[in-house]
Amino acid sequence: MTACTLCARTAPDGEHLCLVHSGELRDWLAEIPAQARLLQEFIAPGARAAEGRPGSGRAHSPAPVDLRVLTLLGPGRYDPAGPDDDGQAPIVALLGAWAGHIAYQYPSATRDRHGVQRTQPCEQARPTEGETITGWCAWLTAYLPYARTLPLAADLHRALGHLVHRLRGLTHVEPRRYPMAAPCPQCEACALLRTDGQNTITCAVCGHQLDLTAYDEHQAAVLRAHQAAPTAV
Repeated sequence: MTACTLCARTAPDGEHLCLVHSGELRDWLAEIPAQARLLQEFIAPGARAAEGRPGSGRAHSPAPVDLRVLTLLGPGRYDPAGPDDDGQAPIVALLGAWAGHIAYQYPSATRDRHGVQRTQPCEQARPTEGETITGWCAWLTAYLPYARTLPLAADLHRALGHLVHRLRGLTHVEPRRYPMAAPCPQCEACALLRTDGQNTITCAVCGHQLDLTAYDEHQAAVLRAHQAAPTAV
């Protein structure tokens, strides 16, 4: 086991993030498309049609649109290896740049025209769902197991955390977390939490995760053990 590059917890062998921070990455990538859909609702038409005679101009002032929303949803560029994010990077640019950065580290086995096998970095990331916010989030989620083995994992965590903070600051929507009754089966802390929109339950102390079926089985086992325990007289 190695040390997490973001905290004092240990990380799985060969990885740079503990289970808690790895779980945050996965949860954020699931949250970002939903937050982006909320931002789309902030973009209103510039104005209603003018009332009165033709050519008389607008009857009402244009509806104001937060430029931060337009920036996040618009085109742009982002360099993961460049200066720190100044808060102006569009969502698609940021996600796509990180996917490309990770893809370039990923070894790709190919054969040249002579049949000789060569291993070299991938040329680019190709999301199956298209180069959209949802497509890039799906690509990054699929490659998280590899990304966690790279020294850049901590930088990816910081970049996505900053992005999610910006999104929540605009939408004022943050997924709620609900405590679960059973203790964590890994560390036994009463710190299991379920987050809105997620199908996993995570321990806030050690980062252990269970799917909903595994949690139900664990909870039933805890209840059986409690019922079978001798009662003090």
